[in-house]
Amino acid sequence: MAHKTFISYKYSEAQGLRDRIIKALGDDASYYQGETSASPDLTDTSTENIKKNLKEMMFDTSVTIVIISPHIKESKWIDWEIEYCLKNITRKNRTSHTNGIVGVIMKVDGGYDWFKYTSTKSDGCSVSNYYDSKVYDIIKNNRYNQNPKVYSCNQCKCVSALTGSYIAFVEEDEFLSNPQKYIDNAYDKSENDADGYDLTKQR
Repeated sequence: MAHKTFISYKYSEAQGLRDRIIKALGDDASYYQGETSASPDLTDTSTENIKKNLKEMMFDTSVTIVIISPHIKESKWIDWEIEYCLKNITRKNRTSHTNGIVGVIMKVDGGYDWFKYTSTKSDGCSVSNYYDSKVYDIIKNNRYNQNPKVYSCNQCKCVSALTGSYIAFVEEDEFLSNPQKYIDNAYDKSENDADGYDLTKQR
């Protein structure tokens, strides 16, 4: 089932990945609500006008795709967009529900080691780790927040990459190969207003 999506990204470095994601959505791209290469340039308009346009795009969506790129924290908008998508907003007698969110890690210089590395636990489990200082607190605080936790391994207490965190991280190549899988996963976690996760909804 297709879901209305919004892509949150740093314009100056992630436009290309945004376009690749929209292309990978195929027919489901008709449900995409955010900016495209044909969108008007709003850089010279007021902050309030930009917010108004973004709210119009985000309000009716159910899944937000956040592009995790090297300079994401330099964006003026991404943490605000995530906060807006996590909250229940009422407009014209309609209330939006908390969006599902998936973080897509941008491929840089052919790989992901700028943000992701792998370590081996004492019991032999191989786990992915991330340089959390490179992302906003509102992203970091919605990681490993499943409640109650469901462990993939009871010995080392590691959790599933897709369900252990409200905001799952997925590599660009993996996401583009099957975007609907990860969009559906994010949407499923948002059902019942994200019951099952301790959400942080403020920046």
